[in-house]
Amino acid sequence: MTTTARSRSTRWLRFLFETTAGGPATDAALLAVRVALVWVFLYYGAAKLFSAFPGAGPNGIHQTALYMSQTAHLRPGELFAVLAGATEFGGGVAMALGVCTRLAGLALFGDMVLATITVTWSTGLSSATSPPGYQLNLALGALALVAALVGAGRFSIDALIARALRRDDILPPRAEISRRAGTTGQR
Repeated sequence: MTTTARSRSTRWLRFLFETTAGGPATDAALLAVRVALVWVFLYYGAAKLFSAFPGAGPNGIHQTALYMSQTAHLRPGELFAVLAGATEFGGGVAMALGVCTRLAGLALFGDMVLATITVTWSTGLSSATSPPGYQLNLALGALALVAALVGAGRFSIDALIARALRRDDILPPRAEISRRAGTTGQR
């Protein structure tokens, strides 16, 4: 493998699995972000895909497909119903385990941006009408973006994978990364 190809592979692995350095408070905050995202996205994703949790909006693929095509104006509705359900449920599972958290965070952020643009933007930030305002989309999108930008934190499978990659010399140690960047790596 050439040096350029190895460098590119290393960057992708670092993007997928490493977490921005922080202390115990940062790790606890990232865990709280992940728990909030898991709670909401597993709920809505399971409702869309498996008809779980009646009352969570469209229930099941058929109702979600109708909602996607008629309310969100996304066609074909079946495709977008499966994409939204898989993104929300799969993203929730990834957040729960803390695996590929940055990728899951990007997917969930995109899901919330699309929901805001297609459904809730026209009703404003807060609305008593149907559809509701975009306040929930905004909050969830911001939390997902935090996970995408910072990573999962110490309490995650991502952290275990990053440690194993550093141990096997696939990723350089954090101190070497900091030295190359001209920083001490300490706060």
